[in-house]
Amino acid sequence: MIKLNKIVRAFTYEGARARRFTPEMELRRALMNCLLWEDQFYEDGVAIAERIKTLVPRVDPARVAALAIEAREAMKLRHAPLLVLREMARHEKHRVLVADTLARVIQRPDEMTELLAIYWADALGPHQQRKRQPVSAQVKKGLARALTKFDAYQLAKYDRDGAVRIRDVLFLVHAKPKDADQEKVWKQLVDGELASPDTWEVSLSSGKNKRETFERLIAENKLGGMALLRNLRLMQKAEVPRRIIADAIEAMRTDRILPYRFITAARYAPDFEPELESAMLKSVKDYVRLPGRTRLLIDVSGSMFARLSAQSEMTSAEAACGLAILAREVCEEVEVFTFSEDVKKVPPRRGFALRDAIINSQPHGSTYLGKAVSKIDRKGDRLIVFTDEQSHDAVPAPKACGYMVNVASYQHGVGHGPWTRVDGFSEAVLAWIAASEATKH
Repeated sequence: MIKLNKIVRAFTYEGARARRFTPEMELRRALMNCLLWEDQFYEDGVAIAERIKTLVPRVDPARVAALAIEAREAMKLRHAPLLVLREMARHEKHRVLVADTLARVIQRPDEMTELLAIYWADALGPHQQRKRQPVSAQVKKGLARALTKFDAYQLAKYDRDGAVRIRDVLFLVHAKPKDADQEKVWKQLVDGELASPDTWEVSLSSGKNKRETFERLIAENKLGGMALLRNLRLMQKAEVPRRIIADAIEAMRTDRILPYRFITAARYAPDFEPELESAMLKSVKDYVRLPGRTRLLIDVSGSMFARLSAQSEMTSAEAACGLAILAREVCEEVEVFTFSEDVKKVPPRRGFALRDAIINSQPHGSTYLGKAVSKIDRKGDRLIVFTDEQSHDAVPAPKACGYMVNVASYQHGVGHGPWTRVDGFSEAVLAWIAASEATKH
């Protein structure tokens, strides 16, 4: 007979004892770092998505809704919150909050079509053919409210080919336009008569000279910050003059761009590293300050160098470096350490020099977080650890004010007990730490 009366223990993938989290904590861990269906070092994307699905009905509906909103607004995640909303629509107690949450979470027109694609993804009819199941009234209500947010330019920009089009959403939910102008726009959408938006994607796909196109878009201020960073290499290939590109980087709006985006851009366009570094440091100058002494501990073990998605070259290590660069700027006094099989102190450099010092500080082996904490932790300081938490050894309670910043979606982790847990790798992490400490004084 199988014995059922036994203690079930949790372990990290590296073997350290881990905490068994509450369903809400586990949902937060899985969600806040989730690029939906993308594999991570230890777990594949399908397993993470399935865990999110099973956790939603186990968490209080209001908390699930709040997590979906936080994932979209604070962590800038687009697809994972939609999966949460689709799962909320399955369960009676959660379903009543779907319309309000959905109307807030959807911030781009194509997120409406993505939601329906997710909604119908697991609906298979006879002979494994997809069968679109009826959409719940709450989802229709939320989509109808979301539709009224968008103007003609936004609808045209995101009205792309796919199994679900924006006009399909319009037909499905029977939304009511706000006014006559919006009614006219929606008719143009249905009839396929919306004017093509003057975006960089449309302009570059038109077959016109790429150099002239980029120069025009820059001159007319029609190339946003993220588009500029993503197209640096293409602009170089098109032989756009260096001075024009450098001036565009200097003038770009940086307040919504995280440091790791500049790190990724510099990898593909190293010739512009000086300008990118200047823009990156400008992007963090207005962040709230963290007073007192801070020690940063950065995980550089092998698992941190897995790509965040199949379409991206960015790694968890680069995301952690981006947070470290931000922390270096906002902390009043700071010391920086890395850990893998050893713990190393790195110079408190700024910008890309700090990234290089972190990445090159030691070989990328196993994760001995416990040893690193024991070696550098001291009372009276703030200790911020950036890690995927898959430690090989046990992690002691912090003597300092300890924050365990988790940058992965794995089920088990080591940051528990007196550690303050933070999940995610957006700028909201450090803002949350500052706000949390402010409430204690």
